[in-house]
Amino acid sequence: MFDYRFIWQSFNALHAANTTQHLLQKCYEKAAVPDAEKKSYENSYPFIYYLEHGQNYYQLSQNAPLSIKPVLLFYGMVQLLKACLLTVDPQYPESTSVLAHGVSTRKRKKQSYEFFHDEVKVQKNGLFAHFSERMFHVKQMEGEKFTMDRLFKRIPELQNLFSLHFQQQLYFKTPVTDENTLIIPIEALDSYHMTSRRFLDFIAHTLPFTTTNGNGELHEKDRDPISLKVNTTNFLLPLASSPLLYHLYENTYYLPKEREQLTFFPEIMTHYLLLYNLSMISRYETEWWSELLHSYSSNDYPFIRQFLAVSADKVPFLLYLFLKEKIDGV
Repeated sequence: MFDYRFIWQSFNALHAANTTQHLLQKCYEKAAVPDAEKKSYENSYPFIYYLEHGQNYYQLSQNAPLSIKPVLLFYGMVQLLKACLLTVDPQYPESTSVLAHGVSTRKRKKQSYEFFHDEVKVQKNGLFAHFSERMFHVKQMEGEKFTMDRLFKRIPELQNLFSLHFQQQLYFKTPVTDENTLIIPIEALDSYHMTSRRFLDFIAHTLPFTTTNGNGELHEKDRDPISLKVNTTNFLLPLASSPLLYHLYENTYYLPKEREQLTFFPEIMTHYLLLYNLSMISRYETEWWSELLHSYSSNDYPFIRQFLAVSADKVPFLLYLFLKEKIDGV
């Protein structure tokens, strides 16, 4: 696994037009894109510029005041997403409809506003729907709403805060062994109210990759952890392991205890929605935002601050994994 601390050096290796042109051409040929060579030449420099522009935003955010970090991190992420999109969509941006953010939120906050209860709503067109479909094959989300609480629960690096502030233990630790086997604690069966056979059937339809039961014949009185052999070769689990959640700093995986969280929703999508809303608040809700940053009067502050620190590390890491998958496939 890559060390996230050196991720920008990995991006810098792609700052060469000949290399990026070759990479894009192979991606387009694999997808049977007409005029693959011509399109790869046209997109090689935009690809590099998107990466460079994104890196500038992230580097600037490192020393920026917390008050403007969400804006810098959101637009840094957007630039990296555009580079990734060029590997799967040679026509990007084909129309102005994909240039919009693709999500919306309430502009005016109520008197009793609480960030955890705030919502973002997915629009029919825009960058969110476009990259979700083209990069992760997630479709038809128009009109769906997500609360900040629901999104925060998809960031496993925030577990310590949920435990401290709300006495909530949200996940089961599910490490992956060197043999590419996923270990799920038997307590998960009690949480989901399932037998072991029912759980194996359920998880087989829930995970985005194929697995094989590693426990042998099942007996309902067994209390051994459930072993699932991951069959997919070279599958980059941290990128699209959802509903498994990858913890960047521990280099391990967690399974949500809440059954409603057991849906395929890649973490990149979670970061986009959270950063979008925080960037909008930073720009347009100055009074509430400034009070939050200086009064320490709510639980919102530690969650937002820690999320921004995690996102600054994790988004570039996950998006480089997306590009690495393309590089390895060349």
